[in-house]
Amino acid sequence: MTIPPRRPLTLRDVSEASGVSEMTVSRVLRNKGDVSEATRAKVRAAAKKLGYVPNRIAGSLASSRVNLVAVIIPSLGNMVFPEVLSGISETLAGTGLQPVFGVTDYLPETEERVLFEMLSWRPSGVIIAGLEHTEASRAMLMRAEIPVVEIMDSDGAPIDACVGISHRRAGREMAEAILREGYRRIGFLGTKMPADHRARKRFEGFTRHLARAGVEIADQEFYSGGSALKKGREMTEALLSRTPDLDFLYFSNDMIGAGGLLWLLEQGFDIPGQIGLAGFNGVELLDGLPRQLATMDACRREIGREAARIIAARCANPAEGGAERVELTPLIARGDTLRRR
Repeated sequence: MTIPPRRPLTLRDVSEASGVSEMTVSRVLRNKGDVSEATRAKVRAAAKKLGYVPNRIAGSLASSRVNLVAVIIPSLGNMVFPEVLSGISETLAGTGLQPVFGVTDYLPETEERVLFEMLSWRPSGVIIAGLEHTEASRAMLMRAEIPVVEIMDSDGAPIDACVGISHRRAGREMAEAILREGYRRIGFLGTKMPADHRARKRFEGFTRHLARAGVEIADQEFYSGGSALKKGREMTEALLSRTPDLDFLYFSNDMIGAGGLLWLLEQGFDIPGQIGLAGFNGVELLDGLPRQLATMDACRREIGREAARIIAARCANPAEGGAERVELTPLIARGDTLRRR
């Protein structure tokens, strides 16, 4: 299939790519009329490969944009993304732009569907979590002809602009801090990596730095599903039952880290002398724990603010800007669980 040059796609492009008439393409994409399943499949495949998204704005408004900013995130079930959304909302206030939110549950196929629906209403910009997308999602974003800001991550090649942190660097710096305190028998507890690219990158940065120092992960425990205190307690107990001589536990996020901390305190462990702990995200809700968990601030609100600022500036001056890359620097908070020496 020949991909048309980068310009607004039309029914004609899909018609030529699929080998059927524009009328048939229109019927298929509107899910109307008597069209065979084979033809429907051919048209949908062509539209998906091209990145074509139908325009749901009718009549005289069809060539216009609406004052909405599509914000697509993987979850509202943890404490990470609400703070990002707050940063976006407060920055867009007074600009005439309104954020609308979609949730993907870390599923690439869900991201495709959410993105397709949102782009069909011709928003003025897109803010989307992560740098990893399906080919279909990337095609839609590249064809959208609006500002696109990928957030939370800077380890990769963005489609347009990106705002985030280097998760590989975050993992590396935490490993360096742990080793500096003299810990050597280190366990890792985290999410199953295929669905969470940012956690995977932190793990890569963490283990590579340990390896350079001649240290390997002594044991690890992975989970699927949402992060929760109960999950952290269960994982910590399971890991230490298998490998009781661990002297440090690195958790992929603060919520499971807090659960692990509470379990260890209940069991009478000396923290951080006997065993140290660290998480990730810098969740303020956990400030009331009996011990302050070591963590790293993920710059969540700042990421939301910077992404919204880029969208607002590009909408105000379409001829200016483009391909902005903002990498923020997270800082380690050592708390009470990463102080051995």
